[in-house]
Amino acid sequence: MMSNTRRMRFRMITPAYPAFNVYTRIAKVTTALGPLCVATAASRVSGWNVEVIDENNFRKLGPKNPDGRPDHNTLQAIRRADVVGLYGGLSSTIPRLEELVRFYRERGVTTIVGGQHFVGDNIRDALEVGADYVVIGEGDETIKELLATIQKGLVPDSVAGIAFKRDGQVVMTSKREPITDFDALPLPDFKLLRYAKVKLYPVGWIRGCGMNCEFCTVKGRPRAAPVERVAEQIATLLEVHNARHFFIVDDLFGHKREETLRLCRLLADYQKAVGTRLDITVQIRLDRARDAELLQAMRKASINTVAIGFESPIAEELEAMDKRIKPEDMVDMTRQYHKAGFLVHGMFIFGYPLQEEIRMSLSMPERVGRFRSFIKKTRLDTIQVLLPVPIPGTELTDRLVAQNRIFPREIVGWEYYDGNFPLFSPDEPLTPKEMQLAIRKIMGRFYRFRSMFSIGLNVLIFPSMIFSLFNIKIGWRKWYRIWRTDLLRFGGWITIKRWTSDFKRGTFSGKLRRAERKLRETSGE
Repeated sequence: MMSNTRRMRFRMITPAYPAFNVYTRIAKVTTALGPLCVATAASRVSGWNVEVIDENNFRKLGPKNPDGRPDHNTLQAIRRADVVGLYGGLSSTIPRLEELVRFYRERGVTTIVGGQHFVGDNIRDALEVGADYVVIGEGDETIKELLATIQKGLVPDSVAGIAFKRDGQVVMTSKREPITDFDALPLPDFKLLRYAKVKLYPVGWIRGCGMNCEFCTVKGRPRAAPVERVAEQIATLLEVHNARHFFIVDDLFGHKREETLRLCRLLADYQKAVGTRLDITVQIRLDRARDAELLQAMRKASINTVAIGFESPIAEELEAMDKRIKPEDMVDMTRQYHKAGFLVHGMFIFGYPLQEEIRMSLSMPERVGRFRSFIKKTRLDTIQVLLPVPIPGTELTDRLVAQNRIFPREIVGWEYYDGNFPLFSPDEPLTPKEMQLAIRKIMGRFYRFRSMFSIGLNVLIFPSMIFSLFNIKIGWRKWYRIWRTDLLRFGGWITIKRWTSDFKRGTFSGKLRRAERKLRETSGE
């Protein structure tokens, strides 16, 4: 039984990515919001000190191993944690998560894991590795009850939404209903984050999504916090951390039109009152481009960048994803966002597996050509092209498992589940190697070294450009957009160059050959 005569410590950890990838650069200036929300809730439990370690955003002052990762031996020596929580929101970080579970378990620390990865058999796997508890679903309320129970040395049978082992058997407690009263939760406390430097602050508004995309784990009726809470998050971050750059992380900005308009007015009025202009990025559906009033309100609120899940410019793939939109309509709507003054970040999935009733026989060069043509027509400012990932708990995964197409996980492990590697046998005539090559070709053509020269040229023409227009303010915005896009593209070239270099040095090609051979054997071919 743990003593409750002293304050105990809960350490929440976001495990490191397995290797350099397209997320690495952005991860160094932001942090995952979910672990921070759970840690903030935990900090409200009497008798507990709480801290957050983000291994992907861990700066020089933090103790590190020779491999550059956080030195958890030193962390334990200077501030011993009694309980450690580990965030399993990304399947690619599960090997690192399991490594940390074993590390802390060997030192007598209670370990709790949670996140979207832990569904079905993955719950049992986590307990077999040594995790004491698995939190299923949202953890804001669960963590408070679980820590209070651990502090008292009790068995947490009454804590809803967890799994643990008793006498060698997995025990699942009652299901916890999704949170709807967000005002009952504390605002995320970024002061809990140690050794990190955040420039892009994540902000939450809506949980759940009613789009039911086959490849996505975010399901259920959307549940939105009051707009005042969203505005309060941004205002608090500006006042406490001098934050200027924000990312509203939900996929559904604009879901409730009138509430979105009210939020935009609140943000615009607040910035005017404090005399500070912010920079906000949101994820939004493409069809919101048809709402001119909404776009105007967003611009007044300093929403400068929209991230849009185009997924594919190929009609057959859009149909397979259950995306009810045509590629030509996507081009027209993207132009509306640009016309309103937004930077547009396009997110794509290459080589999406079709249902059996859908037929398409495009070769890899033809598909790459479709992507390049679409990106050129839409004049996207930045792009992200990834491969389909059979994420645990999705309909896509169920379909591919039923067809025996997913590569054996003992060969292609979780560390490859980040969208940069082929994970299943693709539709003919594509091959796995072609899929991997394709995303590098598309992004390699988009992010180019010559953008560096454009940056310099834009600096030289700055005075003449902004003063050549009647409205200097409009001239500044036009110049800034061009300069920022070139800067982002040059930064993207650096990322792609290193990413490609890591691919060439890697051992995935050999694993891929073994995985394909094993899959053929199990299929009886």
